[in-house]
Amino acid sequence: MAHLLSILSSLLVGLVLLVAPWTAVWDSNWLLQPHPMVRELLLNAFTRGAVSGLGLINIVIALHDLRDRLVEHPRRH
Repeated sequence: MAHLLSILSSLLVGLVLLVAPWTAVWDSNWLLQPHPMVRELLLNAFTRGAVSGLGLINIVIALHDLRDRLVEHPRRH
């Protein structure tokens, strides 16, 4: 059961990281208003793509773990 929760959490985190940088929430982050240089960096398309790439990696790892759980491997003696 813990493995399934781990897979589910990885999928959810990956989905959020994949989508969040391209939403209005990312653009209007009030925590970054006092820090214009950091805000400019986080609004850069390269940074958004890097965060989305991390999300995609998280999703791929979760799907790989799910496949490992679903496909039964022969046991070695």
